[in-house]
Amino acid sequence: MFCIRMIWVMEHVFTLCDEIVVRAPIDRCFLLSTSLAIVEMELGMHPVKGRTSGLVLRGDTVRWEGWQLGIPQFHESLIEPFEPPVFFRDSMIAGRFASFEHDHHFEDRGDGTVLLQDEVRFSMPFGFAGRMVGRGFLVPHIRGLLRRRFVLLKRIAEGEEWQQYLQ
Repeated sequence: MFCIRMIWVMEHVFTLCDEIVVRAPIDRCFLLSTSLAIVEMELGMHPVKGRTSGLVLRGDTVRWEGWQLGIPQFHESLIEPFEPPVFFRDSMIAGRFASFEHDHHFEDRGDGTVLLQDEVRFSMPFGFAGRMVGRGFLVPHIRGLLRRRFVLLKRIAEGEEWQQYLQ
């Protein structure tokens, strides 16, 4: 099951939601979602400050740098709250967005599968121009990142590859 929806929560906040069902234990899905190596593969950006390898934990910060949409980018996140194995949030503390939060939810469905649900909320600086950039460029870009992230997590969690990331 794969679903994406975009809604306006407020006039200036974009909300993107995505979900997928993965046939793997909830602890595995949660831990893989905290792997910086997997995030680095999906984003194409590199952790350069704060936690730079392994799995993120409550209170960690991670500064990512790299190129997105042909522009050099940086994005620094705080991991909090952190409630293994059902929820964590990364919130931007520095970067190009006016605000950015990414919620990661995990629900054990009791049949050997886990429902992964993500919600990304962001707003842009620069008023009307920022909202147009958000709508025209960033919504499709972030939607694609969410899709690719879930496909990657599903592939890794359901096969044997997960062992490379969780020692």
